[in-house]
Amino acid sequence: MKITGVETFLLSHRLERPAGPSTYYYRTRQTLFIKLSTDAGVSGWGETAPFTGVRSLIHEQFAPLLIGRDPLEHRKLWRELWGPNFGNGLAVGGVDIALDDLRGKALGVSVGALHGGPLRARVPVYVSSVGYVEGVDAAESFPREAAEVEARGFGAMKLRIGGQSIARDVAAIEKVRDVLGPDRKLMADGNGSYTLGAAIRMGRELEGMGLAWFEEPLPQSVPDYTAYEVLTDKLDIPIAACEGLTARGMFKEAITRRAMDIVQPDVSLAGGIGECLFVAELARLWGIQCVPHVWAGGLVTVATAHLISLLPDASWSRAAETPMLELGIGENPFLETLFTRPLEFAGGCIVVPTGPGLGVEVDEDRMRSYVEP
Repeated sequence: MKITGVETFLLSHRLERPAGPSTYYYRTRQTLFIKLSTDAGVSGWGETAPFTGVRSLIHEQFAPLLIGRDPLEHRKLWRELWGPNFGNGLAVGGVDIALDDLRGKALGVSVGALHGGPLRARVPVYVSSVGYVEGVDAAESFPREAAEVEARGFGAMKLRIGGQSIARDVAAIEKVRDVLGPDRKLMADGNGSYTLGAAIRMGRELEGMGLAWFEEPLPQSVPDYTAYEVLTDKLDIPIAACEGLTARGMFKEAITRRAMDIVQPDVSLAGGIGECLFVAELARLWGIQCVPHVWAGGLVTVATAHLISLLPDASWSRAAETPMLELGIGENPFLETLFTRPLEFAGGCIVVPTGPGLGVEVDEDRMRSYVEP
């Protein structure tokens, strides 16, 4: 079997109402789908963020390298993909997901089986909020989203905060707690909006409210996540971070500084499922948990579900924490509607697909209706 084609599809959707984290409002949702075709009629699909240069790198550097090659020679291809890209895990991540999908389909096994076999068939889900809605008071929008989480039966929720004063955010979080009750796990994501002093003040407020973690409160300042180790030292609440890192060397530097208590590699940004497994095992040597980051469409979400199915619990205890899948509840037509069959959720979990490859099939006609001209 030989790879015969490498295609990318820039998908775009105009949001009905602008919404987003502390730093800006999304007005358009975009993602980049990747298709690898073969002479055997089998195709593999991947996805990554359409940041500047990623699409060009895939077409100009990776396509000539991949076309005519056997996709089952994964170790050779992996090494060559990392060669000319100067550590750009975004481009490698999307392509590597597609290669995993293609290999799994060719061999008749799931992506989880390719990586040694899953530890669980279902992965717990936490809902990730849209953040702030333009023109709407967070004290109104936050509890409304929490009610949706409650209605769908998910056991945890992450709020995006930092777009207003600490006092107003605290008041809005308290309203969310009133809706969800004391047993639902609640987290907060600062999206890089705080100064060091403000992050410490907000972190202590969140500690008092019993939140499970405080995510990326300081500017990410890739590649070193400057001053994050100060937060892990001064705050009791776990600090989750490093979603923006794109190579294993960056993660190694941040982990050895203990810049986080929970590391958050993203399969589409950090080089694919195999690389994120490497990061998770590296972090485990320092006693750091891994809860992967997701903010994308359905292909990345499914790939991350497979990744989490492969990750062990935080300890051997029967009550140990199980890694969770991040699921955005904002307007995102690329999440569930582009597959021939919908994703399956049950009991607050996503059911990890067991079919060959990623276990999902892209509805190409519907997908192409979102392609940006």
